[in-house]
Amino acid sequence: MKTLVLNSFIRDGFNRRVQTLFASLVLAATCSASALAESVTVGIGIQNTTTNTVTAGIAIEKLGLMNKYLAELKKMPKYKDVDFKFDWQNFTSGPPVTNGMIANKLQIGMMGDYPLLVNGATFQAGNETKSELIALIAYNLNGAGNGVVVHKDSPYYQLSDLKGKKISVPFGSAAHGMLLKAMEDHKWKDDFWELSSQSPEVGTTNLQERKIDAHADFVPFAELLPYRGFARKIFDGVETKIPTFHGIVVRKDFADKYPEFVVAYLKALIDANDWVRKNPALAATKIEEWTKIEKEVAYMFLGPSGVHTLDPTIKPKWVETIKYDHGVLQRMGRVKDFNADVWVNDSYIKQAFKEKGLNYEKQKASFAGYEIGGMDPLCKKPIKNPREGGEVWIEGGGITAYSSAACTLAGVKKALQEGKKIGVAFVFDKSAGIKLFADKAFYALSTKNPKKTEIVPFLLKKDAEAWAAKSGGRLADYTEVLAVAKVGS
Repeated sequence: MKTLVLNSFIRDGFNRRVQTLFASLVLAATCSASALAESVTVGIGIQNTTTNTVTAGIAIEKLGLMNKYLAELKKMPKYKDVDFKFDWQNFTSGPPVTNGMIANKLQIGMMGDYPLLVNGATFQAGNETKSELIALIAYNLNGAGNGVVVHKDSPYYQLSDLKGKKISVPFGSAAHGMLLKAMEDHKWKDDFWELSSQSPEVGTTNLQERKIDAHADFVPFAELLPYRGFARKIFDGVETKIPTFHGIVVRKDFADKYPEFVVAYLKALIDANDWVRKNPALAATKIEEWTKIEKEVAYMFLGPSGVHTLDPTIKPKWVETIKYDHGVLQRMGRVKDFNADVWVNDSYIKQAFKEKGLNYEKQKASFAGYEIGGMDPLCKKPIKNPREGGEVWIEGGGITAYSSAACTLAGVKKALQEGKKIGVAFVFDKSAGIKLFADKAFYALSTKNPKKTEIVPFLLKKDAEAWAAKSGGRLADYTEVLAVAKVGS
């Protein structure tokens, strides 16, 4: 009996030692695996309310467009034990994004043209690492998007009217660059007006309360504030005739370490652009849901014949523009030396195009966007010249394209007569070809020919007046042209 008890005691002790040893081995293996696994948090500086950046930021986040590409990375030996996490940080302008990148709290950032070059110059002046321009997001070839607005009841109708007045702009932004270029073009000194730095939110409030005479801002505020009913645009960046765009920069040390991740991110950007183009009305609706920027404004920028064109390629024109912008800032003593050629690195977007089966060089050479088209259902003619046409978005319904401004207004009139409510109507500025809210435009109206009423829309009052004087017509507002619009015009 004593022997049996002793054997049982020895056996139980042995089993406990085996169990303890096994548990220790499991724990050691787990710790070892944990030690081998790498968790990488990628800080991405986004601008949700800057409409033409949404495909590089919140659309990728909300649609989960990185998921499949992260799964593909996991299949690579280099990344099988790497766990990427996203830290999407939202900003209202570009300069704070640069600050976050310098502090290495952000590895990727997006911003407008002037902030981009300041980002590059700032990093080039430092010693730790550099930044690289790796892709564009959206552009307007002639500078449309940035603009200056006044209160709707203001007596000012053009930039020169603001001499000695109070005007605010987010300093360091693309809109600030636009103002500096306009000042240089007109040979105005710094004291031409009283300029102060205000964020979009502060500038908006102060304009509403008439504490300032004008506010200059970037996408989409020069359209958003008039759409909301209390502002009127008096200057658009298109008048500078210098392209404007938003792009993506990355810390070089991060891109060098994780190049495949950077390519994956840019493939997600391409997918987001495709998502917008395939159903722009739905995309605009989702953008409103995510950013609180009204869908009509989002559509104005990113829909067909929109103010901005989605295109991630880095065209030579953009590099030339950055160099020109740098000259503007340098002549005013606002930026350090900068080598744009060294800063630009399109290898990542080229690889993204290659992996998506797309032709990078062909897209790089093209400035074509996607335009409104089809058959005008009211005037029964094809839409041959999109920038002479227009669109009507019925509230709760679809969007219809028309072949001319007059047909567009006739479409509005017909819908109203049928008891429908107009969400928004768009026409195009005759001079610059940029999309306008039909009810905010100025019109040159001529009824000399009873068979064909001439209705020509413009952004600026002075342009409509000049056209009217030239054609023997008169200046008219939305209500007046709507009253005379008829099918067949």
